[in-house]
Amino acid sequence: MNENQTPLAVDAAGLRKSYGTVRAVDGVDLRVRPGEIVAFLGPNGAGKTTTIDMLLGLADPDAGAVRIFGETPRGAIAHGLVSAVLQTGGLLKDITVRETLALTASLFAYTRPLDEVMRRAGITEIADRRVGVCSGGQQQRLRFAMALLSDPGLLILDEPTTGMDVEGRRAFWNAIRTDAARGRTVLFATHYLDEADEYADRIVLMSRGRIVADGTTAEIKNLVSGRIVRATLPGADPASLAALPGASDVECAGDRITIHTKDSDAAARYLLTQTTARDVEITAQNLESVFLALTSEGASA
Repeated sequence: MNENQTPLAVDAAGLRKSYGTVRAVDGVDLRVRPGEIVAFLGPNGAGKTTTIDMLLGLADPDAGAVRIFGETPRGAIAHGLVSAVLQTGGLLKDITVRETLALTASLFAYTRPLDEVMRRAGITEIADRRVGVCSGGQQQRLRFAMALLSDPGLLILDEPTTGMDVEGRRAFWNAIRTDAARGRTVLFATHYLDEADEYADRIVLMSRGRIVADGTTAEIKNLVSGRIVRATLPGADPASLAALPGASDVECAGDRITIHTKDSDAAARYLLTQTTARDVEITAQNLESVFLALTSEGASA
C-alpha cells in the first residue's frame, strides 16, 4: 500500500477459528473502507460474533490476519481507533450515567467532552440517573456514549438493539445514524433485517462460517431472482399452485397464499381468471427472502 493512502478501516484476510471440532469461522475475507456503514448478517451460529471477537482482538484467529486502520486490533484499541457496543456487560449499576462515563474516560489519554458524547448518544437528560434504574435501551445508549469517548474511526456494534422495544430501537439508530453522518465507519451485526435494510450502505451475509454474499442492499436482493405473489384464496390447492410456470415455492397460512416465482404474470393471471383469489399482490424479493434462500440448509456455501 502506498504510504500516502488511507488504510482500510478493516482488512481481514483468511480468518479461521475453531472451537474443538466446530469450525466457527472458515476462511473469511472482509475489507471495509473508511466511512462505510456495513451490516453483518447471518443466522445464529453463522460465525458473526466470533469474527467480531477477532476484529476486536478478543480472540486470536487460528489462521489469517486482521488489521484495523493498518494496526493490530489490540494496537488500534489502545490508540482509540476502534470501539465496540456489545450486547451485555461492562456497566456498574450503583453509579450514575455521568460517573460511568467519567470512569471510562479516565482510561484514555484523550477523550471527547462528557457533555458532548452524552448529547450525541441522547442521554443528557439521564446524566444523574443510576445505571441500575436505566432501561435496557438507555443502557445501550450509555454503551454507545462510552464507545464515542475516544472518538474512534471504527465503531463495531454486536446486536446492539436486542431486547429493546420499537421506540428504543428507533432512538438508538437515530443516534447512530447522526453520528455516522460525521464520517465514522460503522460495522454492525443484527438479526433485525429491517435495520440492515434501512441503515446499511453495504450488507455482508455469513452462513456456516463463510461469507456467502457481499454488496449493497439492492445487489443482495438481486441475488435471488423472481418475485413474490401473495393473495387471499380460501381452500387453496398447494399442488396446483406449485405446478404453475416458474413457481419455486408455495406457502399457505390459513386463507393467505405466497408464491415465489420467476413468472409472476402467469401466477397472477391464473389466480385472477381460474380461481376466486382476491387481494392479489406482486412484490420484488425482500431482504428476508434473500436471507432465507442464501442461509438455508440446502443453500450452497
